[in-house]
Amino acid sequence: MRNIREVLRLHFYAGLSIRQIHRSTKISVGSVQSLLKRAKELDLSWPLDSFDDAQLAQQFYPTADTRASTRFQVPKWAEVKKQLTHKGVTKQLLWEEYCQQYPNRCYSYSQYCDRYLNWLKKQQRSMRQHHKAGEVLFVDYAGKTMPIVDGLTGEVRHAQIFVAAMGASNYYYAEATWSQGLQDWLESHVRTFGFLGGVPQTIVPDNLKSGVSKACKYDPEVNPSYQQLAQHYGTVILPTRPRKPKDKAKVEVGVQIIERWILARLRHQTFFSLGELNQCIQALLTEVNTKPFKRLEGNRLEWFENIDRPALLPLPSNAYEYTHIKRVKVNIDYHVEFDQRLYSVPHELVGETIELHATSKQIQLFFHNRCVATHLRGYTYGFTTDSQHMPKAHLAQHKVSPGSLKNQAKAIGPEVLTWVSTQLMTKDHPEQAYRVCLGALGLTRQYPAERLNRACQRANHYKLYRLQQLKNILVSNLDQLPIETNKANTSTTLPQSHENIRGPHSFH
Repeated sequence: MRNIREVLRLHFYAGLSIRQIHRSTKISVGSVQSLLKRAKELDLSWPLDSFDDAQLAQQFYPTADTRASTRFQVPKWAEVKKQLTHKGVTKQLLWEEYCQQYPNRCYSYSQYCDRYLNWLKKQQRSMRQHHKAGEVLFVDYAGKTMPIVDGLTGEVRHAQIFVAAMGASNYYYAEATWSQGLQDWLESHVRTFGFLGGVPQTIVPDNLKSGVSKACKYDPEVNPSYQQLAQHYGTVILPTRPRKPKDKAKVEVGVQIIERWILARLRHQTFFSLGELNQCIQALLTEVNTKPFKRLEGNRLEWFENIDRPALLPLPSNAYEYTHIKRVKVNIDYHVEFDQRLYSVPHELVGETIELHATSKQIQLFFHNRCVATHLRGYTYGFTTDSQHMPKAHLAQHKVSPGSLKNQAKAIGPEVLTWVSTQLMTKDHPEQAYRVCLGALGLTRQYPAERLNRACQRANHYKLYRLQQLKNILVSNLDQLPIETNKANTSTTLPQSHENIRGPHSFH
């Protein structure tokens, strides 16, 4: 179509002869004459703004264009793509069905596949992203890891490489961590903000499990700890769409650059600690950020200082401290478990599901976004109980001790004190005798103190240390009877000679 336009332009606009047009366009004289003759029949003149290439071809070659367009039946490529998503369906099968439907107007198999692939390429779209100053920070992990050797055991561990890239300036940050776990992930963000000297407006991570609890194209669920970090720094988490790496193309390129310009250079070195590796990474990172652009003026550091840094949000006064957030259910004993230790909450919350926030020093418990309990974190097995969380009955039980039980028993009578002291001493742990002693002391609500003291006297004498035995003494009024003392045994000498006594001689 460009040749037709050029011939018409040279004839109508430049005023060249047929021979001159032939020498300029390399089109035969006969073809030039035919084109000009057809243009005269169509009453065309220059310029041809009212015709596009397809319309111009239709004007000059209507018959040839018609034959070309009806010779082959173009498949519905959208339907082909849809059918290929079914299990067992192949392009060979779809081409055979296409040939059966249009036996005289079908493409060959190679043409069928080639045209489908060309159509498929045209369906892909890439949007060029433009980022404002200080607007977005892209974060991800590199696919390559770095080995670190334990100097004592020789064990080799592979460190993960965290990479962050600013959207406007392409300014990079990288560091090595032991894992891609939640704590390492969040602490890498904290160190990134410190490196940048400010906080971007948004953070765009991949759908890493540490950052996104549930990936979704429309409504992803961000990890609660990650969301807490965002609230602490006043930024926003915007995860990418699942399986859409182009959403974070900046950091994808950044990962490639870090792997090539830093990790590849360190491949021959042996590292014995994470700090040693990070020291080398930071040294080479400075070189990466100060390396001049090939097509633009300046470097990443200069662009960051001039563009991104002035637009960053200020850092808070205190850095974020890693907080493990977990949903827990309150047990019947109004305690929740974390890291093999139990922490109390108000007893009214028994059976409720609450949110536990654990830092290195403190445990906070939230119900409906309201803090209901705070404890110092313990790292050994045991209980951490606040007396204010206990019901009144349990609070009285909680204040029980061997000393308090003995004081109450002494006030009733000396025999009661003896009975209670014996109970506390005979158990492996004094706490195991608390309930029995409280039950015995509680008998004063039914019987006078004098009777309970005499009952304990009888129980001590006959070594009756069960609570039910003590109750039976009171119910049967045995405490009113005197205690029988054992009489001394009189020894009687039996006769050694008797008709029924036989000696050894009787058995000869």
